[in-house]
Amino acid sequence: MKHKGLLIVVSGFSGAGKGTLMKALVARYDNYALSVSMTTRAPREGEVDGVSYFFVDKDTFEKTIEKDGLIEYARYVDNYYGTPKAWVEEQMAAGKDVILEIEIQGALKVKEKFPDALLMFVMPPSAQELRRRLVGRGTETEEIIDSRMQRALQEAQGIENYDYVVINDKLDDCVEQMHQIITAVHQSPDCRIDFINQLREELNALVKGEE
Repeated sequence: MKHKGLLIVVSGFSGAGKGTLMKALVARYDNYALSVSMTTRAPREGEVDGVSYFFVDKDTFEKTIEKDGLIEYARYVDNYYGTPKAWVEEQMAAGKDVILEIEIQGALKVKEKFPDALLMFVMPPSAQELRRRLVGRGTETEEIIDSRMQRALQEAQGIENYDYVVINDKLDDCVEQMHQIITAVHQSPDCRIDFINQLREELNALVKGEE
């Protein structure tokens, strides 16, 4: 029996390594599909349109909002980010677990619309390590780094709204931990309701047949 895929929302502080973590998870296991977000921010070096993000202008993004073409969207550091709806639904129907890597305000909107979504928050082992990783990128000014640290302080107040927290200290260990959590969720009664109902019908037919 083919099972519908899960909708998995992964958030974390900028610099926590969630992007690297998601790519490693998708590369290691073939049952995951990493959603490609739409954004109005400029591409960073090495990013490819349609692979890293769908890069669009503000007018195009707002028209997509009007057409209800996004699962969620949010404004973050003066740019829009959103998740195209059709692609996600197609992947889940095919049995893929779709991973959305989005900011905390978008994640909570998804949970409102899709209560069965699994929310996971990626954290660094310490605040000092978070700042070290941001500086290590070498792509942002000290002012932007300070703003991201301030944003992390704000986001830290909403972590309790997530289903699971994972600490991204050693990458391989964190990837395996996330996979085990997702695998366990697949075995919950809510995710196996079709199988449960089928078994009930079979039991009912057998018991009545024996009477």
